Amino acid sequence: MLYGIAAAAIALLLTALLAAALRGPALRLRLIERRSRRAVPLSGGVAVVAVTLTVVAVGDRSSGGSGTGGLLAAGGAVALLGLADDVWRLRRRVLAGGTAVAALCVAPYAEAGVATALLGAVWVVGVTMGLRGLDHADGLAGAVGVLAAFGVAACAAVDVMDGVAGLASALAAALTGFLLHNWHPARAGLGSCGSMAAGFVIAAGAVQVRAGFGVAESAGVLFALSALAAADALLVLAARRPFGRAGGRGGPDHLAHRLRRLGLTVPGVTVLLGLLAFCGVLTGVLAHAGWIGAGALWWVVGATLLVAFALSRVPVHEPRRSVSSQVGAPLRVRNG
Repeated sequence: MLYGIAAAAIALLLTALLAAALRGPALRLRLIERRSRRAVPLSGGVAVVAVTLTVVAVGDRSSGGSGTGGLLAAGGAVALLGLADDVWRLRRRVLAGGTAVAALCVAPYAEAGVATALLGAVWVVGVTMGLRGLDHADGLAGAVGVLAAFGVAACAAVDVMDGVAGLASALAAALTGFLLHNWHPARAGLGSCGSMAAGFVIAAGAVQVRAGFGVAESAGVLFALSALAAADALLVLAARRPFGRAGGRGGPDHLAHRLRRLGLTVPGVTVLLGLLAFCGVLTGVLAHAGWIGAGALWWVVGATLLVAFALSRVPVHEPRRSVSSQVGAPLRVRNG
């Protein structure tokens, strides 16, 4: 217990310091993203990944191994793929394909069966790309990632899966340290490197925790842990189809953009969506622990669809100007 608290505190502090230290090199290397008229260095993602992997690897060595080596290696590979996207802007299908390969390498075939493990790998890809899609507003992807990571850590702790619990806790602490620089106005960004790595570790860890449980209930728990990312992805895909726009292209039509059109401030959007994410994560954790019935998971599904439908009525495609130019929001329009 004390070691876990100490590891989380170290991860938080080191990430905050490293993200600040890497801001200068990121600016010099032009590893940046544009938010309104600001250049935000993508030092946060590298810091989150480096600190999480280091803290967990050191912990594994001191404890004799926790069985998360494969998940660490796969998460590191996804982080490198995301870093390549930050530098060269890869196609979305390349990112999804690379993530799928990594997910297949850590799928729990023995515990869940081949068919169920393959479905889990598909879900891992969806969550990874979904969290990447949330990385367009100050603090949003980091806040949702923190909540989901803590949720996975709690689920793993219930089943005494110390390795996954430690990894998810370290990731949550690192993302918290990153948020010190990413809260509006952001001084550091997560980028594809950090958002994809975080989404992958969260999703793959959750799949391993739920391996061996019933398929239907597991699907409900996994959905609850990532309900906000699912709502955002569903909204974007449904809204772009009538306009003939590709789902992988950028556009000011995510949840945050629509809430900004309704008059919310940037911090207000992050807090509101964070509260919604918290409700989903809490429901998923309680259902996994058996403290509430599985029927509560249907409320999460219904609420997710309701939010997506309600915000889909907010016009964003006409007139064809960016949200930033109309309401002064420093939201970054990115791919996905």
